[in-house]
Amino acid sequence: MTPAGQRKKIAITIGDPAGIGPEVTLKALLSEEVKHICRPLIIGDRAVIEEAAEALDIPIETAALDIVDMKEITGRGFEKGHPSSRCGSASVRYIRKAVELAQAGVVDAIVTAPITKESLKLAGFPWPGHTEMLAEFTASRDVAMMLCGGPLRVILATIHTALRDVPRLITRELVLRTIYRAQEATAMLGIEKPGIAVAGLNPHAGESGLFGDEEHTAIGPAVKEAHTRGIAVSGPFPADTLFHRAYKGEYDIVVCMYHDQGLVPLKMIAFDRGVNVTVGLPIIRTSPDHGTAHDIAWKGTANPSSMIEAIRTAAVLRRARAL
Repeated sequence: MTPAGQRKKIAITIGDPAGIGPEVTLKALLSEEVKHICRPLIIGDRAVIEEAAEALDIPIETAALDIVDMKEITGRGFEKGHPSSRCGSASVRYIRKAVELAQAGVVDAIVTAPITKESLKLAGFPWPGHTEMLAEFTASRDVAMMLCGGPLRVILATIHTALRDVPRLITRELVLRTIYRAQEATAMLGIEKPGIAVAGLNPHAGESGLFGDEEHTAIGPAVKEAHTRGIAVSGPFPADTLFHRAYKGEYDIVVCMYHDQGLVPLKMIAFDRGVNVTVGLPIIRTSPDHGTAHDIAWKGTANPSSMIEAIRTAAVLRRARAL
């Protein structure tokens, strides 16, 4: 058990109020693991939190919670289980407040419950997700998304973009920057001598140009340059065998070329425990690796395991940064 004075203060945003964020947040706070590792500060609307505890029969004393009440939603009449501009606007305000508190040193890290791109769009915001939003809020130019689950860690060169656009986005410079972020990510986790592997874009990593040349023109040159700069990186490897090798412990992190290349294998083995970490920010931010799940929202069936793991990971990262 971590002594009370050493537990990190972590801001937890409740995400889209119409989704499962309020539920998994409250359920996570009941877990013994969370109680022993952090002092949570909830960023959201007290009315939503109190309604969630009552309606979903979550046995938590909301009056005792440390809550920053943003007063975006003050009653119980908001629509649940569907995207809306109201919830999109509220979720952005929660995140902005959490970032401000982290930048001011009031909290040690932030954990963000899920938001939905549809609600953001309905509210008039341009970001496709948390990563791009946090980059803007913190004036961070070079960020990357790392996902951790079980023995796998993956980091993405491209994130929320159409698959048809990926090949033109894969440049030597982008892959090289992502390798640097992979090095930074493993350092954040306390891995002193990480093994970094880079996945190819095409089947069989291009098969010597038979199935595409991105491995030859962009990915391979980036790997070579990073290696000359002292980074223990290898590749590009065919993705269909690389993740098995990483799963078995041969590599500490895999640099992936696009979203689903990395998230499919990770969610296959750690669907309920996956964590998203934004690398390249001046603050520590994690989140559960799942969405708002509007189809099961406010029904009491949401699994808090990923949120618990996100909170635990935030505390681990903060302690590692302090060393």
